[in-house]
Amino acid sequence: MKNSVQEEFISTVSHEMRTPLTSIRGFSQTLLSSWDKIDDDNKKKFIKIIEEQSNRLINLVENILTVSKNHTKNLVMEKVDINYTVEKIMPIFYEKYKHHKFVLELNKELPPALLDDDKFQQIMTNLIDNACKYSEENSTVTISSEYSAEKITIKVKDQGIGIKETDFDKLFKKFSRLENHLTSKTQGNGLGLYITKQLVENMNGTITLTSKEEEGTTFIINFPIYNQEEALKCSQKS
Repeated sequence: MKNSVQEEFISTVSHEMRTPLTSIRGFSQTLLSSWDKIDDDNKKKFIKIIEEQSNRLINLVENILTVSKNHTKNLVMEKVDINYTVEKIMPIFYEKYKHHKFVLELNKELPPALLDDDKFQQIMTNLIDNACKYSEENSTVTISSEYSAEKITIKVKDQGIGIKETDFDKLFKKFSRLENHLTSKTQGNGLGLYITKQLVENMNGTITLTSKEEEGTTFIINFPIYNQEEALKCSQKS
């Protein structure tokens, strides 16, 4: 059974790598063999494709490495100001998705959480990036934070086409991608949400979602509020 899973993993990875590698080789060969015959506009176009496919390949390799290693290792659990971290990464999306609107609804009284700040940034980057990629231009992505007596809740809400409830479980599986007109236009390898779920759960959190077709999707993360006793336990483990 283990060998079967391993073979399926290798087969899927090979398939995912083949497309960008073929594109990079094909356009590189065309440029090398026909440089003097290609006008400047097409040269730029071909080089842009090579760059995009190289980035896709790098992203795939990084995600595979993340999946392959034990996420529970190398966690640096510390007192984290969630609002500050969210605000710190937002300029990335303001620049990358200039045709999207972003709304921050962050509770100013939010207590700190016990998290690995770097991994939390990875989680939020994955979720916000997905919200933008799978919703139309000029739509709004809302990031909010709130808390109760025991937990902090972060939500990332988009105005995309939504997800069928029967597809919810598929989202968090390796190499799973739902088919619709937005996913067909968007490059991805189906590892982002799988990794996100693993990171959330390894920091004692939970991740769920709500969605309605044609109305959008909201991903909901819950983390425990910072507790000094728990922080001490984590530091002793590391």
